[in-house]
Amino acid sequence: MLAKINTVAFNGLDILDVDLQIQISSGLPAFTIVGLPDKTVAESKERVRAALNSLSLSLPAKRITINLAPADLLKEGSHFDLPIALGILIGMKIVPQEEINNYVILGELGLDGKISPINGVLPVAMKANKKNLGLVCPQKNGSEAVWSGLKDIVAADSLLSLINHFKGLQSIPYPKALKDDEQKNFLDMSDVKGQETAKRALEIAAAGAHNMLMVGPPGSGKSMLASRLISILPPMSSEEALETSIIHSVAGKLKEGKINFTRPYQAPHHNASTPALVGGGRKAEPGEISLAHNGVLFLDELPEFNRPTLEALRQPLENGYVSISRVSAHTTYPAKFQLIAAMNPCRCGNLGNQDLECSRAPKCAEEYQAKISGPLMDRIDIQIDVPAVSPWDIADVKKGETSAEILQRVIKARNIQKKRFEDFGIQNLRTNAELKGDLLEKATEMDEKAKELLINAANKMNLSARAYHRTLRLARTIADLQNETKLIKIHIAEALSYRRTVPSI
Repeated sequence: MLAKINTVAFNGLDILDVDLQIQISSGLPAFTIVGLPDKTVAESKERVRAALNSLSLSLPAKRITINLAPADLLKEGSHFDLPIALGILIGMKIVPQEEINNYVILGELGLDGKISPINGVLPVAMKANKKNLGLVCPQKNGSEAVWSGLKDIVAADSLLSLINHFKGLQSIPYPKALKDDEQKNFLDMSDVKGQETAKRALEIAAAGAHNMLMVGPPGSGKSMLASRLISILPPMSSEEALETSIIHSVAGKLKEGKINFTRPYQAPHHNASTPALVGGGRKAEPGEISLAHNGVLFLDELPEFNRPTLEALRQPLENGYVSISRVSAHTTYPAKFQLIAAMNPCRCGNLGNQDLECSRAPKCAEEYQAKISGPLMDRIDIQIDVPAVSPWDIADVKKGETSAEILQRVIKARNIQKKRFEDFGIQNLRTNAELKGDLLEKATEMDEKAKELLINAANKMNLSARAYHRTLRLARTIADLQNETKLIKIHIAEALSYRRTVPSI
């Protein structure tokens, strides 16, 4: 007796079809799973046995063979529990095969027959939608599956309710799409006292999604500024929210299956390993840079990160994705994030202050700054000093501009960029930070004085081709904030003022 179930295996964000075949034949009682299962899948037979026992059902006293095809593909995860259980129920003639044929099935079983939530339901639902199939999944994952546009979703809370649904004894309601409408208590830019140059640079960074490095002594407000960047970034579009939610779904970060339109903000500690930051590990899981896709990655105390870990950021910063290679698979994750970094000028943080700097200055500063490579610095568009705040600024009770006021200017600049891309017939670009090649030349038309200033400055500052182009993108954003179509000298001059190395010693 043979039953067949449509299910899937995961390789990063790639969803691979798996044909689960169940045969119940005569012979000594046995329960065997073949097809390269990992330890979790091999343990499924015990969870399935207990779940059936909770329904007062016993496994047939026959030879049960489960085959996961293709047999040479590694199968990982507890989501094979539910398709295995349904396959056995088909073999026992409790559930009709024809009711199951048009569904992709996945879910983890508890010993009491409850269906537990799993990771990765959203991308599976999107694939099922493309193949004109329905989806059977845990009830708590139903809300995220709805965002795929799939019309036939059976989100069950238990094996019993699923059996009754397919036998026509009850109907499981279609799940509701849920948004994470929780009010975010964003810190406001009006709380920042002084630091007008840094606030201006942060606004430009937000308008064009540019990378930014802040260098200054302890307590100057670097982390304070970075934590407020989210408050001046526009919310994600539906397309961006779906892209980000797919990654968070695979990583198990979607809270109750709710889609969030607020841009992600990831701030890993400086002791984070390379796999934790860029992705990897035994299952090639997404790292912090992929969880920050379409959002912000804040690296505080930048030189304290392991140097190989920082160097691993170079490819994602340039290409917007990260590739993870392991023996059994090659996985690619999106990683289009905005890098905001902060650092002290030296280990003690007081370089230049004769009363506070250590006895090893400036040698300690040379060693400290040398931890950040030139190629990585080359990929950071805005590099600014954040000096200590004066007591007069701290004592000033007058509030500065609010985040809401700055956000309006950022949204206007982003809309200008969106309109420009539409005029160029480009659909997959969203911000000036993504401008490249011929498109960059079209978007950064400038007058002769501006061109002369840029060439002379690039020659004197020894700017690389990458730094030259990043300066152009930055100037384009500055012009967009001023609603200027053509780049002029003042736009280039301001962009160049942010294009510098860490403070000289």
